[in-house]
Amino acid sequence: MKVLVVHNRYRSDLPSGENRVVDQEAAALESAGHDVEHFERFSDDIAGWSRPRQALVPLRVVWSREAHHALKVVLRRSRPDIVHIQNTFPLVSPSVLYSCRDERVPAVVTFHNYRQICPSGALWRDGAVCHDCLGHVPLAAVRHGCYRSSSLATAPLALTTLVHRSSWRTLPSAYVFLSKAERDLFAPLDLPAKRVFVKPNLIPATPLPTVMAEHKVVYVGRLSDNKGLPTLMASWDRYTRDTVKPRLQLVIAGAGPLEAATREWSQQHPTVRVAGLLDRAACALLMASARAVIVPSEWEETFGLVVVEAMAAGVPTIAAARGSLPELVTDGVDGVVFEPGNAVALARVLKEVDESPERFEELGRRARKTYEERFDPDANLEKLLSIYRFAIENPVWRSDAALEP
Repeated sequence: MKVLVVHNRYRSDLPSGENRVVDQEAAALESAGHDVEHFERFSDDIAGWSRPRQALVPLRVVWSREAHHALKVVLRRSRPDIVHIQNTFPLVSPSVLYSCRDERVPAVVTFHNYRQICPSGALWRDGAVCHDCLGHVPLAAVRHGCYRSSSLATAPLALTTLVHRSSWRTLPSAYVFLSKAERDLFAPLDLPAKRVFVKPNLIPATPLPTVMAEHKVVYVGRLSDNKGLPTLMASWDRYTRDTVKPRLQLVIAGAGPLEAATREWSQQHPTVRVAGLLDRAACALLMASARAVIVPSEWEETFGLVVVEAMAAGVPTIAAARGSLPELVTDGVDGVVFEPGNAVALARVLKEVDESPERFEELGRRARKTYEERFDPDANLEKLLSIYRFAIENPVWRSDAALEP
């Protein structure tokens, strides 16, 4: 099968799970013998543009004439069987949907975030989950400056969600959601149900690590409030205060707006180490050597990438019951689930890790079994190919009434 992957790559100085999973999926397709071509734009390029050209970026967010024309040229030249659209923000834009329609090439779209229904892309505002724009004209987002705390910066994104609402509903031949929770939140977009599929991200299989587990827990991810860092720090304060001889160590890896505050807080705790931004191999080794991985996210994660990577390493996750995370972690079977934002509940789990490490070793063994049963990469790839085949056999220009199962 000939696949054209359309993706706007995020800035290289910001860790991007989306970039990683797009690359992993493309690599799996190529390894299986499929012909994969890439149509990419790079957010890093913007910094090198002239100021007048940078000033026009908000217009490209709504409609990129350059990407629209360039993709049509590529489609005419390579004639792929399918186009897989991953991320269009900020330089690709939804204009590529029209390119696929004009050239009669079916398009599959994966929704990695909530950009199509929320200008900020995260359903998050002022430290809390926000659904104010779901099913409504996104004026609230502009009023609150949900993107970069700026009404001016948010306006083009709000306009994009409004202008292209019908485009997202009518032009793709298939939609991929990473979890049922994410799919349900997209209900106001009123997508054709027969074209909607749920498929988790493809996480490559890795041999079980041979490193010995150390008496520590780790956090790997963006250092921000929506990822639950304030809750994690408050729970660690409580755990160390209420435990007679706390032995557990905490390692925090990542970068983000709370990095300075996290480092300052860690200086008060000899049991805490802030490792900074690590490469993929170092992150994998860090997680593999832990008793548990903590995912305290308070926003509605579309998919818990770190959760499944920990499972692949045979390490259990302590996850907040928000968004997709309860779909991934079965409480008491292959990990532990706690109430999001509840530092007291998380502190209790930390104390249990400290006092009963053997229980978490067993949870880790079950976590690896969950990965093998639910997230096997070969089965995941076959699911993706079945979605491609559906889109090819049922292009959007055919009547939905004639859809084949």
